[in-house]
Amino acid sequence: MRLPTAVDGPLVTKLVASCPPLDVNSAYCNLLQCTHFAQSCIIAEKAGQLMGWVSGYRPPSEPESFFVWQVAVAPAARGQGLAGHMIEALLARPSSAEVTHLITTVTNDNQASWALFEGLANRWRTRLERSPFFHQQTHFAGAHATEWLARIGPLPR
Repeated sequence: MRLPTAVDGPLVTKLVASCPPLDVNSAYCNLLQCTHFAQSCIIAEKAGQLMGWVSGYRPPSEPESFFVWQVAVAPAARGQGLAGHMIEALLARPSSAEVTHLITTVTNDNQASWALFEGLANRWRTRLERSPFFHQQTHFAGAHATEWLARIGPLPR
């Protein structure tokens, strides 16, 4: 596992596109994540192949939280706990020392993401609270399912 760099941007775009139901961000967005936000993102490789990607950041209005933006795991690496290990590696970085909660948004039908975050909450013996965050009609004009905020914490330290 390592920090991403600009050369990873196109690989991240390709990986995310292979992981429905994830929203595919623009190539430029992924380049910015791999450079400007590299300290809050992580790449997992095996034999030189991109196996996993987690992007995130600490919201300026809520610096005690770490927001997980996207989690993508290549089909060949699924079912091995890689997503959870990448998130834990991000939270173990010195830049996350003051983080007390993990937050993310997930659509109701994204079973894999709910299983990941419920599993982390159970492993950490803490709560996972759900609440609607971006509504299908209000925020997406009906074009995207409601995104639910998952808030996990307090985190073990």
